[in-house]
Formats: sequence, C-alpha cells, structure tokens
Amino acid sequence: MRLIDTHTHLDFPDFDADRGELLARCRQLGVERLVVLGVHQANWQRVWDLVHAEDSLYAAFGLHPAYLDEHRTAHLNELSEWLTRCADQPKFCAVGEIGLDYFLEQLDRERQQQLFEAQLKLAIEFERPALLHVRRAHAATIATLKRLKPARGGIIHAFAGSTEEAREYLKLGFRLGLGGAPTWSQALRLRKVVAQLPLEAIVLETDSPDMAPAMYPNQRNSPEYLPDICTALAELRGISADELASASSRNAAELFGWNIDATRME
Repeated sequence: MRLIDTHTHLDFPDFDADRGELLARCRQLGVERLVVLGVHQANWQRVWDLVHAEDSLYAAFGLHPAYLDEHRTAHLNELSEWLTRCADQPKFCAVGEIGLDYFLEQLDRERQQQLFEAQLKLAIEFERPALLHVRRAHAATIATLKRLKPARGGIIHAFAGSTEEAREYLKLGFRLGLGGAPTWSQALRLRKVVAQLPLEAIVLETDSPDMAPAMYPNQRNSPEYLPDICTALAELRGISADELASASSRNAAELFGWNIDATRME
C-alpha cells in the first residue's frame, strides 16, 4: 500500500517530541508523501524549514479562517511575496489552508470572504491547487469557485457535504479529502455519501494532529494512521484497501503534478 497524506499539520508542537520517529514509521507503512499546511504568517517559515529537512514532506501556505483575528492586511502582501520566493521550488505544492468557516459564529463572514477570495486569486496567479477549509459554508464556497474559476482546482479538506455538493466540486476540478470523520459509525450521512463518491474524486488525509479516526479515539491523530483509515474507507465502499490507496495516491499526484510509476513516487 502506497499512500499520500494530503493534509497534515506536522509543524505543530504536538509532534516536536517524536517527529523523526513518526516519519520513519510512516515510511515503513507506505505513507510516502505528506503535505504540511501553513495556517498563519507566523508558521510559514517553520513549515518551510520542516519540509526541507525531510524528503517526504511538501508545503502549502495560507491564512486559515479560524485564525482570522490574528491575520493582518499586511499578511496578504507577505503571502504573495512568500509565494513568489517559493514559486520555482519543488517543495511548494499548493496554496492553503484557506477557506470559509461558518461553524465558528464569532468569525466575521465578510472578512472571511475577502480573505478567501484574495488567496484564491493567489492560487490562480501562481498556478497551484488550493487546499480549502470549508465548514458549513459549501454554498458560499461553490459560488466563489464558480465565479473565480481556479484552473488548477484543489482539495476540499475534510469533506462532509452532500452528494450534490460533491458533484459541484468535481465539476469545478476539486478533489474531496477524506480522513478520520467517516470512519466513525455514527457519521451515518457522511458514510453514505462517501460510499457513493467516484474513485477519481477521493484523496486521503489525516489532518494530524486533529480528527483522529474511530480506531484511535481520544488520541493525537498521526499520518501513520492513514493505512488504517484507508482500510476502513475501502471496506465502507466495498473495495480493497490497495485499490483505494492506488486511486487516492494517483488523484493526489495528478493534482500536485507529481509523477508516479509502478514502483515508486518520483
């Protein structure tokens, strides 16, 4: 089984004590590539340093809506400058984590929208996929994507929408990130949607250290759990884990512009 974890926060302090050992275990388990996402201006350098220290890691940079009160107008200009410096570097794979969060009611929606659109335009300008955080905001997100039309598409992280919303995202060139949430038996609606998604829509993720799967409750989530997540979601869909792993890795590689041959990822 060869896997790509398309959404991690391995730079977080949760991993400071054992990051190297964890990545060694990931390699043994077949988790061959991992994307680490920046979420605010203060952690971009940490993410960049981390991905250059490990061959298997790749970076995305953005201003996450949950940190809205920390973001400043100047940070958008700094993000543009940061992306300009990284544009020709193979370790830079996407713009993210960006998006809309309507679950956190204290976050001003107009400010979120302005920030989202500005960053989506950067993804378009730098010709990179956009890695999107979408929580209870699918209608607004889909409307924005239809208007701005990012040619490289991207990933809807931790997708928990409807079949109809999934269909709209696919038309717009986006893949759907699946991780720990649909492994929980009580997630009945989401599990039904996941079972019906076309294979070409799916990429796998963990969102480590958050969103632990059902087989590791109340624990720090980790990329080393991705094979177990893959196995659980494959069972839900009635296919083999190897088939899901192959499809999800192929989908991720196509999105990020990576080459995969029969024996290894290049």
